[in-house]
Amino acid sequence: MDALVRPVLDPTFAGAALAFLFCGAALGTVSGLVPGLHANNFALLLAGLAPSIPADPLLVGIAMLGAGVVHSFLDIVPALALGVPDAATAVAALPGHRLVIAGRGREALRLSAVGSGLAVALAVPFAVPVTWVMARGYPIVRAHLPLLLGAVVAFLVVTESSRRAAVVGLVAFLASAALGVATLDVDPSAPLDAGGVLAPLFAGLFGAPVLVDALGGDGVPPQSDARITMGRRDLGVSATAGSLAGAVVGYVPGISAAIASVAALPAVPKSEADRGFIVATSGANTANTVFALFALAALGTPRTGVTVAVDRAEVPLALPILLVACATAAACGFTLLLLVGDAYLRVVGNADYTRLSVGVLCLLGCVSYAFAGSFGVGVFLVAAVLGLVPPRLGARRVHLMGVLIGPLMLG
Repeated sequence: MDALVRPVLDPTFAGAALAFLFCGAALGTVSGLVPGLHANNFALLLAGLAPSIPADPLLVGIAMLGAGVVHSFLDIVPALALGVPDAATAVAALPGHRLVIAGRGREALRLSAVGSGLAVALAVPFAVPVTWVMARGYPIVRAHLPLLLGAVVAFLVVTESSRRAAVVGLVAFLASAALGVATLDVDPSAPLDAGGVLAPLFAGLFGAPVLVDALGGDGVPPQSDARITMGRRDLGVSATAGSLAGAVVGYVPGISAAIASVAALPAVPKSEADRGFIVATSGANTANTVFALFALAALGTPRTGVTVAVDRAEVPLALPILLVACATAAACGFTLLLLVGDAYLRVVGNADYTRLSVGVLCLLGCVSYAFAGSFGVGVFLVAAVLGLVPPRLGARRVHLMGVLIGPLMLG
């Protein structure tokens, strides 16, 4: 117990914790705003550097979590402005684009901030009961994981808009699963030893196709006021549904925040579908980041890249301290999203969108090379071609999460 109280009473430790937290928040800001980067990459780099950092491992863990939480707030910005979501925000990309085209991008940013902020606020009362239930049910989940993942795939397919879209979705799932089986176990030589092939896979499947579709586009139109027009009740229902879905999937291997968002969609009011999608997706994304920490503490198994890094760095799981760090990082992320988001939309709106799209595509290729070498560039290109297919044939791109689900189903 003394070990948990010491940092609160020790001004020196508290000051160091804030310094590490703000460093992590800075890394999360960079990864959130730069297309193709993810907080996982920085967290894994920190895990590799942890033995040489002359500091308490708990401080390194605070930096990792700070990066992850801030990233979960800011990753919606390039998804709206540039059309480059990461895997977690893929579901919200199209509804978000519709709002941007309608001049409501500033509102979309604030809807996302509210969804993520409420997810952190709900994490405290939900943490104990959800962890209690999931810890006791985990042996059953683990024993029947292929069946559970198969049910998730079936849910994604049957909730498509038409029979044709359902068939396309199933084919997209199988193709991405094959890509995952072929690449995920590869350990390519690369300039940076962090992240492996996940960075090029996600950049290709979820980022590059949207940029290719945007070539020759008009970019971001002028945006109107930032007022949230969604009713409070609908806003609360959407945020709660996304948060609960993100909390649950934080304990289940292979189920991402994007899939949690799809699971939460039936609870989103149909009259506010686009706005509700953004709120639910942002809530699921941030809740998944926070509850993955509880999954690590309760089950001893990391569920996200950030918690993998926390586990590798042997960070003490002092939950009260780490939760305070998550809450503080959430306040930073909320503030940064409001401060940076509008300017991001304005800068992109004034840019040559064709040149910008080509430039970001080149950046994604460079990120792929940095984290997975020449092999990563090849994976990026193959994934980009595959990522172009589902929307062109009327299906959702979320089926491409088969890149992670498929290998897990095969064991």
